[in-house]
Amino acid sequence: MKKSRTLMESFAYAISGIIYSFRTQRNLKIHFFAAFLAMAMSWYFGLTSLELAAVVLAASLVIIAEMINTAIETTVDMITGKYHPLAKIAKNVAAGAVLVAAMSAVVIGCLIFFDRIKPLIRVLFGR
Repeated sequence: MKKSRTLMESFAYAISGIIYSFRTQRNLKIHFFAAFLAMAMSWYFGLTSLELAAVVLAASLVIIAEMINTAIETTVDMITGKYHPLAKIAKNVAAGAVLVAAMSAVVIGCLIFFDRIKPLIRVLFGR
């Protein structure tokens, strides 16, 4: 890959990376769907600016972590070409980072949305 000459080329490379990740990574599709759902719920419940910022930041962090995980896994595969215990550690740590980000996003979502969806839960489950 040649060095970017213009700002537009840099953006094109970045967008290409997002598209590649979305097309090839099942978990990224799941994270994008969860982010879309969180944004829809944010709009529906009329979150404050601060709450919305927390939801956007949490969802973005998960997507960013997943894309970095993809970059690490791809690079490790390119370099090693076969099984190596250190390659396994690198991949597992990167995957663990995604898990931590996703768990944090779930906690943030629960803190922000639980009181708002509690009446719906009562209607659905009769409690």
